[in-house]
Amino acid sequence: MAGMTKTDPALMGAEDLLTLYRARALSPVEVLKDVLERVARMNPWVNAFAAMNPRALAAAGESEARWMAGRPMGALDGVPATVKDLLDVAGFPTRRGSRTTSAEPVPHDAPSVLGLKSSGAVIIGKTTTTEFGWKSPGDCPLHGITRNPWDRMRTPGGSSSGAGAAAAAHFGPLHIGTDAGGSIRIPAAWCGVVGFKPSFGRVPQWPLGSFANVAVAGPMTRSVRDAALMFGAMARFDLRDPFCLPDDPRDWTLGIEDGVAGMRVAVMRRMGFTPNLDEAGEAALRQAAKLLEAQGAIIEDASPELPDTRAIFGRVWGVALAKLAAGMGPEQQAMLDAGILDIAGREGGMSAVDFLAADALRIEAAHAMARFHQRYDLVICPTTPSAAPAADQPTIKPAEALWNDWAPWTFAFNLTRQPAITVPVGLDAEGMPRGVQVVAALYRDDLALRGARALERAAAMPSPPAG
Repeated sequence: MAGMTKTDPALMGAEDLLTLYRARALSPVEVLKDVLERVARMNPWVNAFAAMNPRALAAAGESEARWMAGRPMGALDGVPATVKDLLDVAGFPTRRGSRTTSAEPVPHDAPSVLGLKSSGAVIIGKTTTTEFGWKSPGDCPLHGITRNPWDRMRTPGGSSSGAGAAAAAHFGPLHIGTDAGGSIRIPAAWCGVVGFKPSFGRVPQWPLGSFANVAVAGPMTRSVRDAALMFGAMARFDLRDPFCLPDDPRDWTLGIEDGVAGMRVAVMRRMGFTPNLDEAGEAALRQAAKLLEAQGAIIEDASPELPDTRAIFGRVWGVALAKLAAGMGPEQQAMLDAGILDIAGREGGMSAVDFLAADALRIEAAHAMARFHQRYDLVICPTTPSAAPAADQPTIKPAEALWNDWAPWTFAFNLTRQPAITVPVGLDAEGMPRGVQVVAALYRDDLALRGARALERAAAMPSPPAG
């Protein structure tokens, strides 16, 4: 980023910090203090944190001692990171944005958190989430409204609302989000940062959440290279997750600069239905196609023959929320975000036959995308129908909002379980960021990262406001 100096390490990415740690030109303690100064100054209005880690400074000190001895413990030693409050961090409660959850600390780290800690990352706190990760506007009953660092009157998006806001506010370079229908990619797009939903099974998860069969944890960062670096620490086998892939301890930054020359890239505008898209979103998509074409990619407008993915995802989403609500007594239900009960009421009476039919359609959609990727190395499509909406508006008609305003471009890739990365490609007329998704075939996370990096290099997006 332009104008960066050693005096403002909070504005640096993880790779830059690690280079300076290695050269003994900067210490993890200095970096953490700089980040925490920003948090103290900006978080009162951003409201990105559910909890701060009182041991962060001690952890940074331990990292500094390792670097001084020339013995860093892993690929992220001393880099500040945050964790979304849907995931367990040992010694902290997992509140999930809800007044219905226990305030008792949990004993174990979630697998992705363990991955970051064992790579030496310094966990600075837990970030806010929409209640149980159910929606895209960034507010919850427990912590209130999280705001977008680009414009405090707008939402950062959700459900990884605090992670998106923290990344844009430079509250550290690395942030774990989770994504069951767009919950990493939507806030990343609205906050002008990178959000990576990996292939299902790459990043182990435990305990499993409400949306276990479509949800993944993944990196939210200010650069694609940092996302790849963070992904390497998160994507490690953990026996607690019965769906997780065998270990593949590779460096995901290898080959990331190889570009897209000769790759076939489909510009996708249909998901079995035609999602909403405003003029600025269409302009961003065309710009992304041009930028990849200029680097030698073969661009074609093409969409696979998918079933209407709204009908499939609506059932997956609805049944998960109905199950959640059914496990609570009337007192707890009364504390829930009203929209959860609305969706649970609509979908909760579904028969097992209907649900299994939806799951069969999900697999059909995944098959159709696998066939499509025989022809196309990558797909690009919008991330969101519009820029970030207002932060303070109530959630009205959530079922319609899901298809129209929040996640129509994102949830299909949760159903198909393939990797999708949103990259910021420009600002609209009001100075708000817009993102474009780069999608690859299932388990080709390497290609998704490579395509995203090629787009990021060419787009040269301005960095979020320095605050």
